Amino acid sequence: MTNVPRIVQSVLEEYIRLFNTYLPETLEGLYLHGSVALGAFVNDSSDIDFITVTNRRLTTEDSEALNHIHLTLQQTFPKPEMDGVYILKEDFGNRGPACEDDTELYAYYNNGELNFGEYFNFNPVTWYLVKHNELRIVGPEIPSTFSGPSPEELYQYVLHNMNTYWAGRLRSFEESLDEVKHYPTTMIDAEIEWSVLGILRQYYTLKEASIISKQGAGQYGLQELPKEWHSLIREAMNIRSGLEGINTDSNEIRVKQTIMFVKYVIVLCNEQNMEHPIQR
Repeated sequence: MTNVPRIVQSVLEEYIRLFNTYLPETLEGLYLHGSVALGAFVNDSSDIDFITVTNRRLTTEDSEALNHIHLTLQQTFPKPEMDGVYILKEDFGNRGPACEDDTELYAYYNNGELNFGEYFNFNPVTWYLVKHNELRIVGPEIPSTFSGPSPEELYQYVLHNMNTYWAGRLRSFEESLDEVKHYPTTMIDAEIEWSVLGILRQYYTLKEASIISKQGAGQYGLQELPKEWHSLIREAMNIRSGLEGINTDSNEIRVKQTIMFVKYVIVLCNEQNMEHPIQR
């Protein structure tokens, strides 16, 4: 585990110990993706995105053991939080549950809760990271039969995501402006960081057919986008780094700037004939 931050290493060592104690002879592999695998982990901000491979399908009968593992871990290490799923090795690349039987849906842990169902992070972005940036902690290498998504699949997924999730989020943001501008500054800071750097990650993928961290997306935005947006991008990057409270503008102005920026990037990607990276 020499390639992961010390705090992540400590969490994973305890996680593996607990797992082998409460679900003995079940663990086959543990793999990381997300910010840790991208070398962009941020203390007190990043999660540990994991995929745990087991030698049998975990079911609701395993809930007591899984909950005990994660709650014990959370009490010992409030941060970083674990965020991931339990699968079989043949599940690599799946986009949803492999079985219709409710007792055989994926077990996953997110936002401090254990659930069974369709794991929301099974998409081309996750599988691209697993294929190209996977960090193996325990177990064999990713099966050679797992090819990962094609660049075209990645491009189409992100474009669709931008025009559904991000466009919908923008509409909701605009409609609730009168309410949002009165949120506490810490909540607005979090919204600026998530929106500005999140939409820039989409922009990067559509231009480069690859995946980048939030801070990396911010740097890319500073290189690629007009200077009028640089102050907002730097603010989002500062918030991500834990440097809140630097911008002296009113929260209303900051929220409006963020709305305009997200709208600008969506329009840029859809209407200004962005060169398709697959056709270069």
